[in-house]
Amino acid sequence: MVLVLVRDCNLAISGHGLFPMSFSSLGISQSLINALEAQGITVPTPIQKDSIPAALDRRDILGIAKTGSGKTASYVLPILQGLEQQQERSGSRYREPTVLVLVPTRELALQVTSVFQDFLPSLSERFSCLAVHGGVSINPQMQGIGKADIIVCTPGRLIDLIAKNAVKLSSISTLVLDEADKMLNLGFKEEVDHILSLLPGKGQRQNLLFSATLSDDLSSMQQVLLNDPKVVKISEAEVVAGDEADSSELINQLGYFVPDEKKGPLLRYLIKSGDLQQVLVFASSTRMVDSIANKLRKNDIDVAEVHSKISQTSRRQNLADFKSGELRVLVTTDLLARGIDIEFLPCVVNYGLPRSPKDYIHRIGRTGRAGSPGDAISLISPDEMHHFRVIQKKMGKRVKMLHSEDINLHGY
Repeated sequence: MVLVLVRDCNLAISGHGLFPMSFSSLGISQSLINALEAQGITVPTPIQKDSIPAALDRRDILGIAKTGSGKTASYVLPILQGLEQQQERSGSRYREPTVLVLVPTRELALQVTSVFQDFLPSLSERFSCLAVHGGVSINPQMQGIGKADIIVCTPGRLIDLIAKNAVKLSSISTLVLDEADKMLNLGFKEEVDHILSLLPGKGQRQNLLFSATLSDDLSSMQQVLLNDPKVVKISEAEVVAGDEADSSELINQLGYFVPDEKKGPLLRYLIKSGDLQQVLVFASSTRMVDSIANKLRKNDIDVAEVHSKISQTSRRQNLADFKSGELRVLVTTDLLARGIDIEFLPCVVNYGLPRSPKDYIHRIGRTGRAGSPGDAISLISPDEMHHFRVIQKKMGKRVKMLHSEDINLHGY
């Protein structure tokens, strides 16, 4: 008898030795595997490895893992496979939505919907997914929501549509709360409670709760919402499958001591002298976002803004241009700290620090993903130094600091 101890939880054992765990071994159908491979995805992440089999078995799940760990596919894949199998068994379709995904922001609603839509063509049956959110006309959503199989909704807009009798939730068989911690932090608890009261009973549906953190409020919610759940907690130290290091180690963090009045010239210097491309800049307010973007434009740098006061159409276009690489710089508020997913984003800049150390981690977590290294640069004024020390202490990591006074910013 041979006893083999395996440290990497993403390796399986065969008669020929060790091989990376596959989506096939988790029970995912070949058609969905083909769609994954077309996107260059062959190995499941830890959250996917532990969540997908339980989701396929229709178990409730509480999944806790940081942003960028692959949570969305953890529920999208089993949901789609379940819909297809149900259709094959029954030969009939509901005339109302059967899957409800609740998300905190419009950006996340669009992002999750795009993931569903990436895989829908691979199914033998035709299913539809609709993003439902504010910031756009409600009329097209009123016309489409009752016909969609899967609806990805922000709570407020869904309640508006329910009040207009545009949709019923009596056929919902799968409920997902994605970024549930953010939903509670944004004050959606009453809206979520109201929506839950309109769904079939807890034992009559599958409930999937995913979050980056587990707060006291979230613990209370999961006790009410989930029925004997499979609990999946992926620690910061666990690696993304196929990677050899924690993604935080792939992020090169660097700080600059700089007076407030020199932050603009320093940012322009860093972009131009380093020939930086696809730079995501975070600012603390919409006014500051507009100011930064306007000054970058005046210095012939391709830039666009994304914040809550810009129309949804413009936000979507700016984000698409940035993702495709057509736009060099995107300036935003914490609106996109969790709501943007670019696999190989090379650089994030904190023009101003966020209030919460968690938000800082979410910001810099936009880079250093999928095994690809990235830079996270923070511009720290004297008034922000104490707060930055707190952030570093929470991270358990010191950030290398440079002085802007050592750089010639003349002409920037």
